[in-house]
Amino acid sequence: MSKNNKINKHEYENTNATLVGFARKSNAGRAVKLSINTTAFQDCATYVTSDGQTYVQLIVSLNAMSGLIEGNRAVTSINHLDD
Repeated sequence: MSKNNKINKHEYENTNATLVGFARKSNAGRAVKLSINTTAFQDCATYVTSDGQTYVQLIVSLNAMSGLIEGNRAVTSINHLDD
């Protein structure tokens, strides 16, 4: 297991994180594809901005995303941090 994978495995250990989906590099390698589980997404907490728009805050590890883009990882998780 690479050093980056070890860091990512325990990154959210002390938080309440919900797995919402996965990010993968496209077959052509020119985009990142996001796959979101609709049931998990519906269960995420939302927040409203001053202009009345509602959002869900999702998080992806920068280390994991860098590894994905560089080709060192095939997939990484997308999480929602529960407050």
